[in-house]
Amino acid sequence: MAVPKRKTSKAKTASRRASSYRLNKVNFVVDSETQEARLPHRVSPSGYYNGKKVIEVEDEE
Repeated sequence: MAVPKRKTSKAKTASRRASSYRLNKVNFVVDSETQEARLPHRVSPSGYYNGKKVIEVEDEE
């Protein structure tokens, strides 16, 4: 069985663990109907998904 020759330092352990803490870049797509940025694979605020009307949205007026 393999055994480490030296103790892993605190800095080496911390730098290895720190890679999972960084923030991931958020992807946005431009909505074809309203030309606004939105998250991919979500229904747009106007109720469209993949170029088709999916839900009816009430106006907030």
